[in-house]
Amino acid sequence: MDTDESTPLIPRQKPQRGNGRLYLAAFSAVLGNLSFGFALVYPSPVIPQLQRGDDPRLKLDTHQISWFGSIFSLGAVAGGLGAMLLNDRLGRKPSIMLSAVPASVGYLVLAAAQAVWMLYLGRFLTGISSGMTAASIPVYVSEISHPKVRGTLGSCPQLMGVFGSLALYALGLVLPWRWLAVAGEVPVLVMLVLLCFMPDSPRFLITRGRREDACRALEWLRGPEYSGEFLRIEHSVKTQSGVGWAELGQPFYYKPILISVGMRFLQQMTGITPILVYLEPIFHQTQITLEPKYDAALVGAVRLLSVMTAASLMDKAGRKPLLYTSGFLMFVSMLTMTMYTRTPPTHHGNNSSSLLQWVGAPTQTPPTFDPITLIPLISTIVIIFGYAMGWGPITWLLMSEVLPLGARGIASGLCVGVSWLTAFVLTQVFMHVVVDIGLFAPFLFFCVVCVVNIIFTGVCVPETKGRSLEEIENYFKTGRSFTITDSISITS
Repeated sequence: MDTDESTPLIPRQKPQRGNGRLYLAAFSAVLGNLSFGFALVYPSPVIPQLQRGDDPRLKLDTHQISWFGSIFSLGAVAGGLGAMLLNDRLGRKPSIMLSAVPASVGYLVLAAAQAVWMLYLGRFLTGISSGMTAASIPVYVSEISHPKVRGTLGSCPQLMGVFGSLALYALGLVLPWRWLAVAGEVPVLVMLVLLCFMPDSPRFLITRGRREDACRALEWLRGPEYSGEFLRIEHSVKTQSGVGWAELGQPFYYKPILISVGMRFLQQMTGITPILVYLEPIFHQTQITLEPKYDAALVGAVRLLSVMTAASLMDKAGRKPLLYTSGFLMFVSMLTMTMYTRTPPTHHGNNSSSLLQWVGAPTQTPPTFDPITLIPLISTIVIIFGYAMGWGPITWLLMSEVLPLGARGIASGLCVGVSWLTAFVLTQVFMHVVVDIGLFAPFLFFCVVCVVNIIFTGVCVPETKGRSLEEIENYFKTGRSFTITDSISITS
């Protein structure tokens, strides 16, 4: 019989996709991403509220607004680097649970803020929590998932992050900014309670020699027919040893790490973080004649819909086609935003880049409706839609799929650190560039990055749809084939 790359050379039992408990475990973990998404965009409705408030201690100038928006990313860097150690020493699940501590404290500090430094501290602490979850949750979900649903479940962290952002935008329509911080406590506490009853990753348990615990965890996640999958995982773990500097020079390690780091870097270079953080102020700056807070909620709803669409297509269309589509949609919409903000309509009044206009200070007479002002709203919706279709969820998923087990904990923390350090720089610089040059400048830069992303997808990214983690590891071992050629005994 002829074989090709898609034909496994080893007869394998067809493992169960899992039962409802698998989805419960994934849901319990990704509640941390809901809090992540909520905290990420917290400044969007809060900045205008603070500027229109009566407390002079919380009035922010350009420099303070920039730090309020960006210090979250600096906290995420610290959290991601901390997760490098926690993932491999304590395990994936305990790392996720520990992230609840800085999140809870951070939201409390924000709710009780009486000075600008408290706003900074609250944002930094919620950033630490988000960095920890960003490094731990995708790995945990990937390692507990069945290959046939790993694409769908792997998009859940991004889906819940988007849902958290939408919840923030929606609650921002009716709640004062302090109560928004209180609301952020809810998913954190629910996550902590649910994870107490969930198993840790079977792969992690096997690496720690806890074979019986791993068997119980896999049986809990899959049902009674789990033995074949357990032996394949055990074989994969036994063929890998601890990673030292010498091993990192091997293609099996450095290629997937470079791909993962490159994708997380390029994901942030699209500008998605500053766009989401300053979404309402951007709508004020582009002089949309619809109220910006409702525009932000609309964009959040579209973002949620697009991530749900991507989740349903992930295991059907494949990773690379969605990445190509995502990059192209972002390129077109970024280019449109560049042209619109470079030559805006002159009859909408003064187009200065003043701080008051940037943060949305109230005007005496609301502008009359003009259909042309819908262009930046539609363009922003397409940017968010395109990102959430591919470069949002797939970057998280591929990181958890391609990283070798021996380096997965450390490398995932490195990816998160690089990602959020990039996000910090962009979010910090974005504000000053808009005020000094204009809104068109960052969007032109993001437009060029989208072209680079499309090229990177074609040259560097492997298609992992329907592949087990062991097959993906074999691809980087051989450099050419997903087929597993090692003989694995399926009898205990």
